[in-house]
Amino acid sequence: MIYAIVAAGTALATRWLTPEARPAGQVWPGPGPARARLGTSIGCCSGGIRHMSVSDLLVDGFGRVQEVVHEVLDGLTADDLTFQVDDQANSIGWLIWHLTRVQDDHIAGAAGLDQVWLEGWQQRAGLPFAETEIGYGQDPAVVPQVRLPTEFLAGYYDATHAQTLSFVRGLRDADLAAVVDTRWDPPVTLGVRLVSVISDDLQHAGQAAYVRGVLLRR
Repeated sequence: MIYAIVAAGTALATRWLTPEARPAGQVWPGPGPARARLGTSIGCCSGGIRHMSVSDLLVDGFGRVQEVVHEVLDGLTADDLTFQVDDQANSIGWLIWHLTRVQDDHIAGAAGLDQVWLEGWQQRAGLPFAETEIGYGQDPAVVPQVRLPTEFLAGYYDATHAQTLSFVRGLRDADLAAVVDTRWDPPVTLGVRLVSVISDDLQHAGQAAYVRGVLLRR
């Protein structure tokens, strides 16, 4: 039986990677707010066959990021959020701030929208960085400077998530081929950019979940 096990606090969150691996009687793909929401939003075509649209898929993907962000932040103090495994490692607070900044920056750029960060969140944060900083390539020495409360990080992520969903819910298959960034070879399409954001977000959220597990087992 194949398991994906993530340490989060004092519990182990276990999810099955294939339908065949799930214990008898369990429902695939398992519980979770994003999957529950998605299950009620997918329409049917002729013959009653359920189809997932591109917008459904993206809503589900970004919903999973939101779930992990909230699970990681739940119950942590400001000091917990600045904990580093060593002085070269990222803290939970920095990781959540960074993944949210990347999502905010990239979605706003692709959609032609203003960044949520610049609508009051940047001023409230008071970080000693340029207002459009997203954290990419930052020196580990500045990681402790990202000292933001749980409520701020969750609120900023949720506001960014809301703008993200407002955009992706209106997308159709043909929209994914649109070029959104010509600085790369080949140029980046909308589909590639959205998958990249989800992938990056989940990697950093998983890193934050790991740090949380280390922190709570000290």
